[in-house]
Amino acid sequence: MTKRTIIILALAVIVALPFMLRPKKPANAPADTTLVIITPHNEAIRYEFGLGFQRWYQQQTGRTVFVDWRVIGGTSEITRYLDGAYTASFQNYWTHTLRREWSNAVQAAFANHRVTPGPSPAKDTPAEAARRAFLESDVDCGLDLFFGGGTYDFEKQAQAGHIVDCEARERHPEWFTDAIIPRFAAGEEYWDAEGRWVGTVLSNYGILYSKESYARLGIKAAPRQWGDLQDPRLLGEVALADPTKSSSMAKAFENVIQQEMQERLFGLMVEADRISALDESVVEARAIREGWIAGLQCVQLISANGRYFTDSSQKVPIDVADGNCAAGMCIDFYGRQQAEAERRRGGSDRLEFVSPAGGTVNSVDPIALLRGAKHRAVALAFIDWVLSLEAQKLWNFKPGAPGGPVQYNLRRLPVRRDFYAQEDWKPWRSDPDVSPYGEENQLIYHSAWTDGLFRELAFIIRVVCQDPHQELVSAWRAIIAAGKPAGAMAVLQDMSAVGYDQAAGEIKAALNSKNKVDEVALAGRLGRKFREQYARAAELARAKR
Repeated sequence: MTKRTIIILALAVIVALPFMLRPKKPANAPADTTLVIITPHNEAIRYEFGLGFQRWYQQQTGRTVFVDWRVIGGTSEITRYLDGAYTASFQNYWTHTLRREWSNAVQAAFANHRVTPGPSPAKDTPAEAARRAFLESDVDCGLDLFFGGGTYDFEKQAQAGHIVDCEARERHPEWFTDAIIPRFAAGEEYWDAEGRWVGTVLSNYGILYSKESYARLGIKAAPRQWGDLQDPRLLGEVALADPTKSSSMAKAFENVIQQEMQERLFGLMVEADRISALDESVVEARAIREGWIAGLQCVQLISANGRYFTDSSQKVPIDVADGNCAAGMCIDFYGRQQAEAERRRGGSDRLEFVSPAGGTVNSVDPIALLRGAKHRAVALAFIDWVLSLEAQKLWNFKPGAPGGPVQYNLRRLPVRRDFYAQEDWKPWRSDPDVSPYGEENQLIYHSAWTDGLFRELAFIIRVVCQDPHQELVSAWRAIIAAGKPAGAMAVLQDMSAVGYDQAAGEIKAALNSKNKVDEVALAGRLGRKFREQYARAAELARAKR
């Protein structure tokens, strides 16, 4: 018994010791107000922007503020949460304040941007009455701001009416110009025309790779294009995130598609000039459809080399750093931060982040005021501060630099164009040679090509690459072993079931159907189709060996 007691006590000490030795944090003094922000941003960003705003706000007002960060996952999880929260809140308002009967029709209409009330409330249909009541209300979700994520999700929230005009352009019209924050850049939208969201920082997408892992695999050339991740030597070595869970990964895959479309358009236009003066719209339509297929085929082979599809996009750079994967597709600041962490820990440059030339665009992470925000004045102050040059320094200044972050090197690119014109700031910047507004050979984003199929693209990648991933990898392994025979490759890469017209037609209809069984049924049918297709490709490859 004595021996057992000693062992138990020793285990208890081992468990308790880290907590006993942990530095004591000073207790937070009660703040004059609390600002509640929901965000997908990581701890480093939350720390620096929370601390920075608290200091700035006290200097400006003499009052204290506490930033209450709400972190529930990625942008997709946040949008689902907001949808549910506003539905519950509006139902309470509709039934208890307006004393009207709740119904499925009301629930379907109040956040539906396609429901447009007429000039007279007296002539409203029940659906229009619900929509009007919501847009005229201050129904809240218990949060003040939505900060960080992709423009696609913010636009959806704007259409629903969950986010409202923050009037930043009225307060600071001088900021919203081509010289500071342009309306568009390289085809990407940087702020909403109705003021419902504003971009705060830029993001692009690329490849983080380990030089050690590439040497181990016998790959001498560094990856410079998305297609380099199709190298058969990378089988089981590529880290990927699930585009249905991660908006950043969905955007990265969209960049792959857009690059293929753009390259085909350039090629076809050159050919058309040589042959005859063809209708430009016909050439563009052909380039879009051919590029869509070629882009999906590229994504498919990258996925065939994939080790996994993770729910967390932050896992990708960590696994590359740990040697579990040789390379991974990720958003730029995840890649740069991981490479920076390696240099800081041991002075190693074994990790490198590469943005494919002509294969990625600079898109924005917006901020928005949520409908019914309880701390509206403080929320608007936070938006103004985040867009100021003072706060923009936090994104790309080194820790300890004048006006820079206190602890973390965020390695992100400010949205303000005038930030990059400050030559005397270059010694303080983490990336002094990067100027996103002056990049050459940048991908020009054409929203009309794929913006309306963003969700459909993620669904297609799921049924082509994720759900049948085991069968895809098995077929790819057999094809590699057989020397990549043309017949097997043709079967493997047949995308006729998920072409551009199918995505805009049958697939979009299923995803937008009120009956969710339609989406499940389509996913099952397409999943079975591609499993069978991959099995046939594997058989053809083995027959060639």
